[in-house]
Amino acid sequence: MITRYLLPLPKLKSPGVAYHVGSCPPFLHQLSYHHRRPAKLRPSFWAPPPLPRSRPCGLAIASSDFCQVFGPGDAVGMTQSVASPPTTRLGSNLMTHGVKPPPLTSACTYASVYQSSVMIKTIIPLLFVGFLAWILQSIRPPPPRICGSPGGPPITGPRIKLRDGRHLAYKEHGVSKELARYKVVLVHGFGSSRHEAEIATAEAVQELGIYFVSFDRPGYGESDPDPKRSFRSLALDIEELADQLELGSKFFVIGFSMGGQVAWGCLKYISHRLAGAALVCPVINYWWPGFPSNLSTEAYYQQLPQDQWALRVAHYTPWLTYWWNTQKLFPSSSVISGRPKLSRRDLEIISKLADRQSQTEYVTQQGEFESFHRDMIVGFGKVEFDPMDLKNPFADGEGSVHLWHGDEDGLVPVALQRYIAEKLPWIRYHEIPNAGHLLVLDNKEAILKELFTV
Repeated sequence: MITRYLLPLPKLKSPGVAYHVGSCPPFLHQLSYHHRRPAKLRPSFWAPPPLPRSRPCGLAIASSDFCQVFGPGDAVGMTQSVASPPTTRLGSNLMTHGVKPPPLTSACTYASVYQSSVMIKTIIPLLFVGFLAWILQSIRPPPPRICGSPGGPPITGPRIKLRDGRHLAYKEHGVSKELARYKVVLVHGFGSSRHEAEIATAEAVQELGIYFVSFDRPGYGESDPDPKRSFRSLALDIEELADQLELGSKFFVIGFSMGGQVAWGCLKYISHRLAGAALVCPVINYWWPGFPSNLSTEAYYQQLPQDQWALRVAHYTPWLTYWWNTQKLFPSSSVISGRPKLSRRDLEIISKLADRQSQTEYVTQQGEFESFHRDMIVGFGKVEFDPMDLKNPFADGEGSVHLWHGDEDGLVPVALQRYIAEKLPWIRYHEIPNAGHLLVLDNKEAILKELFTV
């Protein structure tokens, strides 16, 4: 069946220009594409042998349901059923040269494949970019909510302004500075704050004449975060706190757990300002070079598997620390998640403190990254110095350094503390039997009296 209609053709600039119709991609409609100089032009799928030069060529355009044949200069187009392509001018030429046109169904099938491939090539880069954006968002911690800033937590206590513009929140306890015989700086541990500094009973404090000052370590509570935090910067913060509060030329330092690492930093960087130091269950870095590899490896694998991984991440890939401790695919740090490995005695102590209000919300009010996660990066990351290389800061006998540890501590293996005590004989080592990581709550006054005894 043949249907005729008038179709105004555009004026062709060159007899070899193809016009495409239909729903398939343009290059799939073109069944023939030839010119008087066929060597310079190539078809999309197949090319018939060149036609005789004696007459102009025609142009064939195909879609899924019809084939149009236009002669050069024609003003009328003919639409003919594709079932009989040999009856068209182009079809006759093709059959004369022994070339059979490809089936249109195959062309359109290829068109679908082409459209799918184009879609895939478009979607894959978009998915890749989206995946990268998700990764960056997951590993990048949110900015801290600075205390006193618009929308940030309120300031509820006294603070000092440090040399670099940061603020350090502190709290004073005990007798007044003017009446004190001993002035002590308390350094809190992981997940604690300046408010948890009860180291002695009120009677013992008055009897001994002790002035205490505790402070929120950077990023904790109401102290500004310090993105450049290190053992050296922490020691200098303590020195500046003592100077601004006029504690005198020398003062004592007591560090608990993670704060014990800060006490090591004080012995390294400001030992000339110390009258004495006590490290209570101090956290150690398994990568300190002074440890024999077999000893540190054995101690490392005494931890819970999830803590082993958390420390690996903090040490080898600190930029993943935030993601590792906030993702839900694998168990994160047991301490952060509130399920640490505690001794029987630790659990008994915690049961007695069940009525105490949790400090977690206050401790992390500026964000977990600058408090918990920064602690892990500094404490278990790149080794700043090796405590086993330290010299006795009190060779003249005017002060002393004490290390306290429980033999059932489930967080810090006691074997490592024993090795440190052997390497540094000037340290007075106190190992408490049947005690865990919270031994300070059972030995408050003993720790103070030993510290003040020269």
